[in-house]
Amino acid sequence: MDLQDQLKKLFPNHQFEEPEESSSTPEKELFMQEDPIICKYEKKGRNGKPVTILENYNGADEDLKQLAKELKSQLGVGGSAKDGIIVIQGNYRDKIMNILKEKGFSVKRVGG
Repeated sequence: MDLQDQLKKLFPNHQFEEPEESSSTPEKELFMQEDPIICKYEKKGRNGKPVTILENYNGADEDLKQLAKELKSQLGVGGSAKDGIIVIQGNYRDKIMNILKEKGFSVKRVGG
């Protein structure tokens, strides 16, 4: 017996409104910019661990963190976002570029 059934037994004459079910939480609209986001791969300087770095995002810090969160969750990896730079653990340049292009961003690949 769920909560709705229990409430109906306690208050038989009350009209309950059914909650609207949404498939997912509404996504906040991200800042879209004219300049391309620079996507590069780096292996040195971080204890030899490969990372993908996204630079040149001009939006607010909240938008930067939201974009980083979406990328990390879609890729299933860790990372960070601060000072206008998103760092994703691993070499995911191609996947990240595809995700960003689907969202409407222009992306420029830098390096090998």
